[in-house]
Amino acid sequence: MFVWSKLTASRSADSWEERFAQNTDGTLVTTSFPGRKMVRLEFYSETQAPVKKVQQQYGGSVRHLKTQNWAAHSSQTPPPVKVRETFVICTAKTKAELAQARAKFPNREIIAVPADMAFGTGHHATTATVLRLLVDAAKERQAAGQKWSMADLGCGSGILAIAAAKLGATRIWGCDYDPAAVKISQENAERNDTPKVRFSKIDVLKWEPKQTWDIVAANIFFDVLEAAFPQLVRSVAPGGILMLSGILKSQAQACLAAGKRAGFVVQKVVTKGKWVTAMGTVKAAKKVSA
Repeated sequence: MFVWSKLTASRSADSWEERFAQNTDGTLVTTSFPGRKMVRLEFYSETQAPVKKVQQQYGGSVRHLKTQNWAAHSSQTPPPVKVRETFVICTAKTKAELAQARAKFPNREIIAVPADMAFGTGHHATTATVLRLLVDAAKERQAAGQKWSMADLGCGSGILAIAAAKLGATRIWGCDYDPAAVKISQENAERNDTPKVRFSKIDVLKWEPKQTWDIVAANIFFDVLEAAFPQLVRSVAPGGILMLSGILKSQAQACLAAGKRAGFVVQKVVTKGKWVTAMGTVKAAKKVSA
């Protein structure tokens, strides 16, 4: 794994995210620091050429990371994230740290995602919004006495699948095209006492759903969403919900239009900063066998 890094003014963070939005050769991670007007930009890629190209365009530095250090290594621990009255997302890594978090927040479920796992710690607007929608949807099903299942497409750290397990989902599955993400998701599931959640290495663009789920969450790049809408729609059970995120505001109109053509019926759109999350049902979805 290779990473390009650069410090920049926090006010320009959104423009950098726009700039990298269509770069499919890697992933941009933005780290903010409490009380500082600077943010750290880091662009991760499996190969050296993409990060060298970024360095030639924008300056900054490039370094090689060991495979196990593929995610960002933040020098400052991010604060806990509260989700409704239900969860606290924290960076606890050891059993002792997890026990401390549970003692500090006795009335909430704790989800621990260590700070060195950059993709899906709950601090990004996209992840936080989907978590809130997931909590609301789970409460509706619990109130109706319904059993429900959940699929987390592009699982990253596994945080959404883990949350679903803690919210009472009876069948949960997550996938990612990156084997490192799959490995980390499984480690996080075990860390959070949800070891029965299954994770698989799958490219959703080549995926053929063999099952359906009551809630399907896809927090991935907008261009992948657009290309994978036929698969996404087929994976939602009758009466189920599809949650989409990872969409920049400038991309939302085209992305949701592609979803509509595939059968996605938008019921709710949440905009947080430059990011858009959409939730809705599906129509004309083909029934698949388990």
